[in-house]
Amino acid sequence: MTDQSCDIEIRVRYAETDRMGYVHHSRYAVFLEMGRTELLRQAGVSYRDMEDAGVFFVVARLSVSFKAPARYDDVLVLTTRVKRMTTARIDHEYRLVRKDTAELLTEAETTLACVDREGSIIAIPEFVKGKP
Repeated sequence: MTDQSCDIEIRVRYAETDRMGYVHHSRYAVFLEMGRTELLRQAGVSYRDMEDAGVFFVVARLSVSFKAPARYDDVLVLTTRVKRMTTARIDHEYRLVRKDTAELLTEAETTLACVDREGSIIAIPEFVKGKP
């Protein structure tokens, strides 16, 4: 999974915007989760299967840099990429652009820790790592 990336399209819904018509900053964390979910799915793994197996990923770090606002009804393209994977963590990087202009709106990074049901750090299982 380390060399994979995934692009998804997101159409901004009215409920995701603030009174100025911009996407509220809290929605970006949800967009990033959507990207990670689809990246895993592309690798043949679902969150449901992982969690059924007692494997969970928790966000240990989130960094977002806002370059320009997204607005209601914009179609965005989010690229999610695994930057680094260690024994028990995955670092992702993200780029969010407006589809019609390719304008860079947001860059972000997350660090996810792999934990068990009790919240103890565990090694990332092979079925999650996929092909090296």
